[in-house]
Amino acid sequence: MRSYRTLFRTPEFTPFFLSYLAFNAALTIGGLSLATLVYRATASPLLSALSMFGPQLAQVLGATFLLSGADRLRPRSTLAAMGLVFAALTAVLALPGLPVWAVFPVVLAQGLTASLGGGVTGGLLNEILPKDGFVLGRSVFNMASGLMQVLGFAAGGALLTLLSPRTCLLLAAALYAVEAMGYRLGLTDRPARAKGRLSVRATWRTNALLWSSRPRRLTYLGLWIPNGLVVGCDSLYVSYAPDAAGVLFASGALGMFAGDVVVGRFVRPALRPRLATPLLLLLATPYLVFALRPEVPVAALAVCLSNVGFAASLVQQERLMSLTPDDMAGHALGLRSAGMLTMQGVAAALAGSLAQVTSPAAAMSMTAGASVLVTLALAVAGLRTPATEAATAPGLAR
Repeated sequence: MRSYRTLFRTPEFTPFFLSYLAFNAALTIGGLSLATLVYRATASPLLSALSMFGPQLAQVLGATFLLSGADRLRPRSTLAAMGLVFAALTAVLALPGLPVWAVFPVVLAQGLTASLGGGVTGGLLNEILPKDGFVLGRSVFNMASGLMQVLGFAAGGALLTLLSPRTCLLLAAALYAVEAMGYRLGLTDRPARAKGRLSVRATWRTNALLWSSRPRRLTYLGLWIPNGLVVGCDSLYVSYAPDAAGVLFASGALGMFAGDVVVGRFVRPALRPRLATPLLLLLATPYLVFALRPEVPVAALAVCLSNVGFAASLVQQERLMSLTPDDMAGHALGLRSAGMLTMQGVAAALAGSLAQVTSPAAAMSMTAGASVLVTLALAVAGLRTPATEAATAPGLAR
């Protein structure tokens, strides 16, 4: 499948896509509003970063206890319920007089709720589309995320000049409700992909099975760590440029959108596997310029160029799916999402802590440098993987 027209003619893809757009719009507007609210109250880069990226830290709990549900729960019901829970929790964050300390249990609850989202969404996409359409479909979803970040952060920044952060949070809650309605009305009520109930034991067993293969381990580490460290840089936009954070977020989203278009639509399948390391290096190296504390226009250009590199996840996910049986696709993609988002939360905490003792600019350049080193180390480890092992996935029946 190489055509967007064919993609959008696939039954259920369009309502699935539009609901995902609503989710990302809510996520960007709500995240920027909450980070702004916390920064205005505390003037703390660390707390501001954690308020925006803290939900990711709860993903590790989801990966540990809940991921078997990605294939064992009915996709439509699960996605619609998650949208309603996000709407309710975001409305709680908008309550007047809510103390800053109370923000963090709520955002952690959001993260725990979202821990199933990556697996359910990825598994359902793998089910709706034919095998040759997965990368194109995944790229369109990534493009939707990038586009909504451009529009959401730009709109969020504009709204915050006119409205209070709490009012913007209520708008985000309404968008989450729209997302839930889109999933409920637009998707077929499919059965679960795997038999059995959500089980902690099954989650652990499948995690161990997925982790048992060296090629998959390296793929997961490449999806989690370099990406997460760069998102740690992103978490400092509000403290780096309090009045222009929306510009930086929108510039990054524009770069992400461009990368997904090029890699998902125009790069030949035979070439894609070779692009993971170059794209990950592109993701990190532009942030090294922040050591010079550039003005906002230069910083926005660097961020835009950097975020083209997020397209690395497309080729990495394609490789992951080639190493994973269909009945574990949701779990495998959920583990990818949970690990990536957890690392993003850890990196936000790390970058925020570095910014507390140095400066946001210095913390961003140091975190980006760490991402470069990890990418190079993983590339070397990949070269040492025997060809026979790279072609198979031990422990899984194909």
